[in-house]
Amino acid sequence: METLIPIINRLQEVFLTVGAEIIQLPQIVVVGSQSSGKSSVLESLVGRDFLPRGSGIVTRRPLVLQLVNVPPLEERRRQDNGIKAEEWGTFLHCKNQIFTDFGEIRKEIEEETDRSTNNKGISSEPIYLKIYSPNVLSLTLVDLPGITKVPVGDQPEDIESQVQEMILSYISNPNSLILCVSPANSDLATSDALKLAREVDPDGRRTLLVVSKLDLMDAGTDALEVLLGRIIPVRLGIIGVVNRSQHDLNTQKSLSDSCKDEQVFLQRHYPSLASRCGSRYLARTLSRLLMHHIRDCLPELKTRVTVLGAQYQSRLNSYGQPVEDHSATLLQIVTKFATDYCNTIEGTARHIQTSELCGGARICYIFHETFGRTLQSIDPLGGLSELDILTAIRNATGPRPALFVPEVSFELLVKKQIKRLEEPSLRCVELVHEELQRIIQHCSAYSTQELLRFPKLHDSIVEVVTGLLRKRLPITNEMVHNLVAIELAYINTKHPDFTDAAQVSASVNSQQAEAGDGGKRWKNEKMPSEDKGPVPGFGSPTKAINLLDTAVPISRKLSTREQRDCEVIQRLIKCYFLIVRKSIQDSVPKTVMHFLVNFVKEHLQSELVGQLYKQPLLQELLIESQETAQQRTEVAQMLEALKKASNIISEIRETHLW
Repeated sequence: METLIPIINRLQEVFLTVGAEIIQLPQIVVVGSQSSGKSSVLESLVGRDFLPRGSGIVTRRPLVLQLVNVPPLEERRRQDNGIKAEEWGTFLHCKNQIFTDFGEIRKEIEEETDRSTNNKGISSEPIYLKIYSPNVLSLTLVDLPGITKVPVGDQPEDIESQVQEMILSYISNPNSLILCVSPANSDLATSDALKLAREVDPDGRRTLLVVSKLDLMDAGTDALEVLLGRIIPVRLGIIGVVNRSQHDLNTQKSLSDSCKDEQVFLQRHYPSLASRCGSRYLARTLSRLLMHHIRDCLPELKTRVTVLGAQYQSRLNSYGQPVEDHSATLLQIVTKFATDYCNTIEGTARHIQTSELCGGARICYIFHETFGRTLQSIDPLGGLSELDILTAIRNATGPRPALFVPEVSFELLVKKQIKRLEEPSLRCVELVHEELQRIIQHCSAYSTQELLRFPKLHDSIVEVVTGLLRKRLPITNEMVHNLVAIELAYINTKHPDFTDAAQVSASVNSQQAEAGDGGKRWKNEKMPSEDKGPVPGFGSPTKAINLLDTAVPISRKLSTREQRDCEVIQRLIKCYFLIVRKSIQDSVPKTVMHFLVNFVKEHLQSELVGQLYKQPLLQELLIESQETAQQRTEVAQMLEALKKASNIISEIRETHLW
């Protein structure tokens, strides 16, 4: 099991090279209030002074500290292997630079912190430090800024919330162990570190408490109840330590002497707990807990790496390879787009929408639902009153009274009604044109990554298809306009489905006779002496002009013959209008399909090739977007890191876990 921590360290290094945090690795996160003794605890684990000291927030960036146990220098010299120093450290940001002076390590931490922070501000960008020593146990720890309440200097007003958010981002990792540091001379119930730990680990399964500064408690008091867990129980345990005082730091007291003095203090004041307290016991406990925690997390970690590897491999495949043959790539993309466009119209596309009608289905709906229902809703006699009909009849006869209903009046009125079919027909063309435009966006959204890789080519394809549709629209409109014009050009009263005018007239006379009960007058006709005033809705065809001094009525009732003539014309108009409407309802969709939809389907690919397959344009159109190239590089790097991680994990044999 001792090999597990170095393996986790190697995994951490692998993922650091790509700057990713997609894998939550097991590690120990050190949390505590400002000046709680966190730095002293960490230095006691290392056995050397290497952390910055001072007042206020000293740790202003996360410090990821990897402790690596190595053989002593003498043993390494015999093997002629390794660095000629007993202990040394390396930084990730200092490539191939080795620090054997721990004072230089402290200086580098301070300088690197100042590079990314202003005054006393904090930064979430971590510093990675690895320390090699025969005197340490292999551990991975993260030292975070101390929890503070009041901003100092140029620190932002929300420094407290910034620090807490940073701490929560680390301890929320379910694979992390939380090392809370709280001084013995403060009330444990008010510990900010424990409070934050409880938020993410309410059961305390990942929390270990270190009570620092045992030697600074008030005279006559001790921390026995706290260390025994009777005040606040902590599942992973509570360990007391004695930190070096400021006097010890000023006199440069060695850590080995401090450890001896710590043991003497513990034996004198806490003899029953001396074997379970102190810096050395803390180091052994942390190493043991971390190894067991790694063992528990390893199966899930292995699964996570495998799943992510498959996902990133799929993403890398979707980005494709860099273009080598520009001609073949362009033809392939153009052909694929044209095929997808036609398949969407035919209803055989791979990506079928379920939320709304699209493509050919939408066009069918426009033809038979939208356009068809609109035509059916048009009243054959809409906007045509009996007064309009009577006026047309009189205008067609001129100055002479007519013996029969003039045919000219029928043609005049039926053409007026047929003309009403043109507007919905042209609107049908417009709706189909809009749907063909929408298919472009649909194909772009579900097209291959090959097209999305080249934004200029994508825009050019959209422009060519849009231009083709724009050219066909006026032609189709003209043909639909001609359909109505053809119907207006010749009123075929000999149409097989058109009722003969003589039959209509006879039918109206028969109905008039039946309504009059044989020899009676038309129900609405009265003698002139009975004409007492106008009937609402039936005024004179022209404005009445008074030629006498006596008053004349401004309107009158229709005579029996006028009623009959209007009825005949209405029936003829309705019959012929229904014939024409049926023809228009059938011919407009056919015209739109022939001149617009089918033409675009048949000529789309040739139009795209003709417009885009030009040697000077190939290089320009197939310029890959910077975003795609960058994403491919990042995904490739991540995939390589995941492969390395998988190889590292596969080195762990089952026997290493127990």
